[in-house]
Amino acid sequence: MPSFKNGDVEIAYLDQGEGDPIVLVHGFASTKEMNWVNPSWFTTLTRAGYRVIALDDRGHGASAKLYDPADYDTEKMADDVRALMDHLGIARADVMGYSMGARITAFLALRHPERVRSAILGGLGMHLIDGVGLPTTIADALEAPSLADVTDKQGRTFRAFADQTKSDLRALAACIRGSRQVMSREEFSSLKPPVLIAIGTKDDVAGSAHDLAALIPRAKALDIPDRDHMLAVGDKVYKAGVLEFLNQRP
Repeated sequence: MPSFKNGDVEIAYLDQGEGDPIVLVHGFASTKEMNWVNPSWFTTLTRAGYRVIALDDRGHGASAKLYDPADYDTEKMADDVRALMDHLGIARADVMGYSMGARITAFLALRHPERVRSAILGGLGMHLIDGVGLPTTIADALEAPSLADVTDKQGRTFRAFADQTKSDLRALAACIRGSRQVMSREEFSSLKPPVLIAIGTKDDVAGSAHDLAALIPRAKALDIPDRDHMLAVGDKVYKAGVLEFLNQRP
């Protein structure tokens, strides 16, 4: 599996297909395979004629594991995406993130608007601005001796998921404590690229897609019917909406 270093941090990635590039940024406690390969995003996008690149966020998958929450500041994680594009010689790309990956995508679009052709924010709405969706009690669940010791419902869900993926629990706990930056309304309203915000109608983590989209005239909201935060990522409505958005953006 290819990788590169952004400073001292090794980042693993996949790069498939030919055509206009799109970079995919996965969510908390996931991996490029779980978020993008297994739900057929790579297949969908390469068949549509795109070059598809996805990284493992720092602390996740095959990328470097770090244990200081400061290393997971959203600005630093966005810079990993910028550095990956530099490594691959990609000047400008569509970028799609899910959940935490959407937060990273938004910050990348804010700091490097010239690099982001469009920004697709999946699983993250108004909580980009008015607070992060996942509580720090999830970090406590990740640091518990075992799943049996976790009583918090949401904490149990993420601990079970992390155990299933054989993730580094200490790295994930540091990540959720360190990557809680929010964006002001003024900052979000100033974003230059076209924006699509796609959220499941049963998602109780993301915040409103429509309220966030209303802050930018050229932003669009996409409802993913009857899907919660975990299930929306692979939904056919989400895929069709993204392809339509990509076909229409400048």
